[in-house]
Amino acid sequence: MSRNVCVNSGSMRFVQNISVGPHVLKADEPIASGGNDLGLDPHELLLAALGACASITVQMYAGRKQWPVEGVHIYLSYVKVLEEGQFDAKTGMADGIEMGISFSGDLSQDQQRRLMEIAGRCPVHRMLTSQVQIHTDLLMPSSPSL
Repeated sequence: MSRNVCVNSGSMRFVQNISVGPHVLKADEPIASGGNDLGLDPHELLLAALGACASITVQMYAGRKQWPVEGVHIYLSYVKVLEEGQFDAKTGMADGIEMGISFSGDLSQDQQRRLMEIAGRCPVHRMLTSQVQIHTDLLMPSSPSL
């Protein structure tokens, strides 16, 4: 089961302190956006989550199949793309993610194709491509953390 994520604003403008169980990291905006670049920006955090999930999912699958995957390398970027359907009415562009994957190990082309399919089925990929419902509640300062 997933642990809850707690995000608190820091003492510096835009710096966010993120904690999950015993793990702590920072998020911030780049200097060009008025931040201090003391951590990943929110888009980078999202891309990192997708890349990590896809890589772990591929490694789990390859392990079950006993395929010789020595490494998974994923490169991601946030892009604006021309797309029919849902797009930003002001720009005519839709949000998009470009993801490139390569594998280390003695894998056949069929195995590599299958691992590419599996990467597209990781839980974060599924969440991002589904109709995600976000329910937001106002918490009072004395409310316990989620």
